[in-house]
Amino acid sequence: MDLEKHPAAPGAPAAAAPAELRASDADRDRIAQILADAVAEGRLTAEEHSERLDSLYARKTVGELDALVRDLPAGAPAAAPAAPYTGATRPAVGPVETVVAVCSSSARKGRWRPAAHTRAVSVMGDITIDLTEAVFEQQITEINVTCVLGNVEVLVPENVTLRGYGSGVLGNFEVRGESRGETDPQAPVVIVRGFSLLGNIEARPKLGARLVDLALRLRKRLEG
Repeated sequence: MDLEKHPAAPGAPAAAAPAELRASDADRDRIAQILADAVAEGRLTAEEHSERLDSLYARKTVGELDALVRDLPAGAPAAAPAAPYTGATRPAVGPVETVVAVCSSSARKGRWRPAAHTRAVSVMGDITIDLTEAVFEQQITEINVTCVLGNVEVLVPENVTLRGYGSGVLGNFEVRGESRGETDPQAPVVIVRGFSLLGNIEARPKLGARLVDLALRLRKRLEG
């Protein structure tokens, strides 16, 4: 028996370089936070921030994500990306709030503090997530919605940046008021991602509802 080790045959697939790894939700959260810090510090204009954020969820690999922040301080190619998720542990993404409505209704509204990540699940139920009076404690707020034979409505102040990524099968996924000209560049960014099956998901600004103290709060946070 030949026990001698031989080099890999020509053409055999090599291990993927870190930049070629498929991006995870944690990788996208990291890039989104770098972009948020950059616009708050004045390193990016509101238009540049919007353009980069729009392409964030369309990019597939870690290398493609890193290209978005290569010219920013925290985006320098220093730390290697985390190892791919194997199922043993899940990358930490911060606290996640869950809103569920099964043959019922559920709502979050008034003066409340939304988590950075909110998961909404509607099965033959109605969910309302009203952020018009919410106290935002982070620049990026992401809402992931699954809707089956139900209805989910997300309302935001009209000067908050609203982004949507989703689809529907015999249902509706609609985000209105994206990239409004009067959006405050210092305002939070609300990202709605979802899937609707025989249901309806709608996110829109509520006219007349504005957050007027956002720039002051962010400035105080940066100053310490």
